[in-house]
Amino acid sequence: MTTRKGAAPAHLSVLLDEAVDGLVVRPDGRYVDGTFGRGGHSRLILERLSGDGELLGIDKDPEAITVGRELASADSRFRIGHGSFAELPRFLEDAGWNGISGMLMDLGVSSPQLDDAGRGFSFMRQGPLDMRMNPEQAPSAAEWLNSAPEAEIADVIFQYGEERFSRRIARAVVEQRAETPLSTTRELAELVSAAVPRKEKHKHPATRTFQAIRIFINRELEDLETGLRAAVDCLEPGGRLVVISFHSLEDRMVKRFMRDLARGPQLPRGLPVKADQTESDFRLVGKARKAETDEVADNVRARSAVMRIIERRPAKSEE
Repeated sequence: MTTRKGAAPAHLSVLLDEAVDGLVVRPDGRYVDGTFGRGGHSRLILERLSGDGELLGIDKDPEAITVGRELASADSRFRIGHGSFAELPRFLEDAGWNGISGMLMDLGVSSPQLDDAGRGFSFMRQGPLDMRMNPEQAPSAAEWLNSAPEAEIADVIFQYGEERFSRRIARAVVEQRAETPLSTTRELAELVSAAVPRKEKHKHPATRTFQAIRIFINRELEDLETGLRAAVDCLEPGGRLVVISFHSLEDRMVKRFMRDLARGPQLPRGLPVKADQTESDFRLVGKARKAETDEVADNVRARSAVMRIIERRPAKSEE
């Protein structure tokens, strides 16, 4: 996420202008920033809205909520909600909104979370083995790793990290915790590095394992599945859902969801139905977008970003 001039804390919002350009189709509409972070996207969305527009920010992280409350006190068009975008219907009910003109999801862990050693997300920094986007929820990564069955640990690392040495890593975790419970990011990173027999060039051996545990602890894929459906169900005609993902598991889920939604019902050949009876209410907007070379040069975390957009078709009279 990027911080523009005059905005708060250093946070590089990936595909900032591209995402907001694709999202804000009505300056007087109601929008949702489902991953507020430090407000980079939200601030630009507010710049694009008229005095009648409104924006709801949502985030799991209490630190993000603090920033959001500061923004809400400075701009009456903005409000912030603490939780997951999977809970969108609840947040809209609380706001008194019946529908939305668009929603943005900027997935994954934020730069401030990665950069804060105390949050335990990064294998590059020594800190407590936590990894919770919402520290008020349990369990932490350490609590789970020190209690979960070996097979469960292996399955999580394989499914969410696509790590082929997941069983070796899980076995090493169980052997280590029998001696001394894991408690720091460095302990886990060193354990994984020792357990992985073959290293990938230019990639830390713990990358996939840390990703997998973070996704599992925060229920990221479950929330994404629920959030995607909730978002499109709430879109008004002409409204758009914009999603930025950062790894293949997320992007595959988003791509398939949007593709199937835009394709419409797939009925057997020969059924006596008209073409317009099988036409989808949704359409894909453009192709998947990636960060340009200059953005990647400024923010290396942008290199894996993929943005996709889907739109609920406008009413026939508006087309």
